[in-house]
Amino acid sequence: TPDARDKDESYSQKTHLIHGRFQSDRWDYRHHVIPPMSASVTYRLDSTKRGAMGFTEFGGHTPHQEPIYIYDRLDEPTRGMLEENLAFAEGGDIAVCYASGMAAISAAICISVRCGEAVVAHHTLYGCTYSLLTRWLPRQGIRVDLTDCNEASVLRAALSKPDVRVLYFETPTNPDLEIIDLRQTRAIVDEINQGRPEAEHVRIIVDNTFATPYCQRPLSLGAHMVVHSLTKNIGGFGTDMGGVVIAPRSLELPLMSYRKDFGGVISTRSAWPILVYGLPTLPVRIRQQQETALRVARWLEKHPKIGTVLYPGLDSFPQRALAEQQMRDFEDRFAPGTMIYFTLKHTGATAETGCGDCVARFVDDLARDSYCITLAVSLGQLRTLIEHPWSMTHSAVTADTGSARVDPGGIRLSIGLEKGDDIIHDLGNALRAFQDCGGARSSEAPTEAANPCGAPV
Repeated sequence: TPDARDKDESYSQKTHLIHGRFQSDRWDYRHHVIPPMSASVTYRLDSTKRGAMGFTEFGGHTPHQEPIYIYDRLDEPTRGMLEENLAFAEGGDIAVCYASGMAAISAAICISVRCGEAVVAHHTLYGCTYSLLTRWLPRQGIRVDLTDCNEASVLRAALSKPDVRVLYFETPTNPDLEIIDLRQTRAIVDEINQGRPEAEHVRIIVDNTFATPYCQRPLSLGAHMVVHSLTKNIGGFGTDMGGVVIAPRSLELPLMSYRKDFGGVISTRSAWPILVYGLPTLPVRIRQQQETALRVARWLEKHPKIGTVLYPGLDSFPQRALAEQQMRDFEDRFAPGTMIYFTLKHTGATAETGCGDCVARFVDDLARDSYCITLAVSLGQLRTLIEHPWSMTHSAVTADTGSARVDPGGIRLSIGLEKGDDIIHDLGNALRAFQDCGGARSSEAPTEAANPCGAPV
């Protein structure tokens, strides 16, 4: 029987993330303070009949029914406990974890679309997601249309094609933090789905990695599925890789079957730290990082060598009102997240778009001389990380489109847990030393051969 304490709404979401399910169907660990870690690839079965039941019932886990474990790639208890807690955090029915964020994105899209059908996606995407959509899905006979999800008429026209089955986007977007209006997109999708057979409905899939469940819960705002890279803020410590899809219970079997057959399974040794360290500390980490991010963003905004600063918590953020509506923490406070995007102030021919070579030099110099700002991809870690999207994480996009969707002058800053004064100190030193190139910039985007998939975030 379920423990009533699991559902007691008198406790805060923050406390629920620490304690999780007081009694899990996945494993009887009532005497463990810390959830145990399974370390077995295969599981002993009492009989062939029980083994057959495990295969028959695979992917259809019923709440409060003990699952039958057979083989780690199919299901195992530590990963299952993490999935229960992630579904709870996002307000979804079920969660299925994968080996990486990209494996989760692939699963969510590929169970929703077939050969001869289509995906509509926002035009600004993380580099490897862009590569998946534009290079690999077309090989499977799946058309991908990139569009502006915030332009209602444009989006409606893109979705009205009868073969469209998926609407995919990030919010905030990577790297420039554009907010997609979730309620507006759901209203448009509902219009499109009206009168269509259920098998031809469009599903909204949202990448919530930048915001995390602490700052935003897209399922409550109209999304059908949510994906995360667990490697980032939810994992939090930069030690383990993983991904997750949170979805309605009706999609549990296809999501688990896809994971079983394609093999993108998160290992127990990666799931356990995210369950024990990452998710329980998410609220306290994000609250501290947000406070620092706002302070750093305000400082950057006033600096004479800075061009544009984009951070949802700034009054100057172009979509501030929408951000305040969508990005709410568990206590319904505005939660603008931990990511900052900014450009340097340029002169001459580079004044409008920025110079990729010049900005890369600034980032290199900052990383060389800084103590607490690290040049590295990924985000949401204890350490403050800086990178140049145009030449690094989004190089798959720039190789195809030049600077059409990624500004060569943009810089992505992921705020860590260092003291804000120290981050500002290192930024200030680098900006004092920065000399604008005066307009001489490379006109060529990074080549596909140099980085064929975009560096992993």
